[in-house]
Amino acid sequence: MLLAGDIGGTKTLLGLFAPAPDRPRPIEIGEFVTLEYDALEPMIREFLAAQNIEARRVEAACFGVAGAVTDQVARLTNVPWLVDGASIAEAFAFKRVRILNDLEAPAHGVTVLEPSELKTLQLGVPLPDGNAAVIAAGTGLGEAMLHNVDGRFIPAASEGGHGDFAARTPREMEMVSALIRIFGRVGVELVISGPGLVNIYQFTHHSFGRGPTITPNSLAPAHLCAGVGPSKDWADLPARISQSAMEHRCDHCVEAFDIFIRAYGAETGNLALRYVATAGVYIGGGIAPKILPSFESGVFMDAFRDKEPMAHLVATIPVSIILNPDAGLFGAAVRAQQLSLEG
Repeated sequence: MLLAGDIGGTKTLLGLFAPAPDRPRPIEIGEFVTLEYDALEPMIREFLAAQNIEARRVEAACFGVAGAVTDQVARLTNVPWLVDGASIAEAFAFKRVRILNDLEAPAHGVTVLEPSELKTLQLGVPLPDGNAAVIAAGTGLGEAMLHNVDGRFIPAASEGGHGDFAARTPREMEMVSALIRIFGRVGVELVISGPGLVNIYQFTHHSFGRGPTITPNSLAPAHLCAGVGPSKDWADLPARISQSAMEHRCDHCVEAFDIFIRAYGAETGNLALRYVATAGVYIGGGIAPKILPSFESGVFMDAFRDKEPMAHLVATIPVSIILNPDAGLFGAAVRAQQLSLEG
């Protein structure tokens, strides 16, 4: 039996899988609110107990975590957790444990996704000897590479979401200037993520600093536009802003959403160039599948292809959205199965 986990800043998925050719077969999947637990171990213990599974039956365990992994230890970026592979192995007597960056996990699974689990934005001309890449915006922004070694994809983690955001238009430069005053440095995920959309919203609505503190969750209901409406929890604001924009309730929301989609497309194109991802770029995360019409409108791909003098190259790169919301969990299960076969 295999244990896999996808630990995000908002929610965590844990799953038990049975080994199977190419793609492990799910037995049971549980969803948890990440911040309701003070560590990963209590969550694992609760999950296994609920399934009446003894830890000794787990042949291999693999967890994708939202943070940099060094020597199988990760301090999560948006969660006050330290995830230590050795400690987990000791606590449960698991035979094999592997901690992955949260984008490295779905990268292990992209090669076993079914066509129905993908939405093509650009068919392109995939090259069999090319690299691939994965990008995903959610609570943060993750990026990973799949390096092609003799026809086999080897996933590699990155912390590209914390690289510097590159403004491309005068309006984006105005936004970056405003964000610099608030945050000091503008990383990519301060713009391209759920909280990033809230930051853009505050810029287009001139609402920075009107709450008690200058952070995305400082927006009190009185400071929200009529299009978004009252909200008690900032975590639901990205969805409300997106809906307001797509239904054209508020011009400032429309502008914020347009900036977000174009920035996301541009960064995806940057990723394609950095990794020479001629085998394809995959867009994961929780945001893209929920706003598919906005990705299909052409705005995203126009920004993706606006890469002179390399526009000819990115125009040939396949681009797809991952529709399976559990892709990170399945990728972790794929890696766990590989571990179980390593002996």
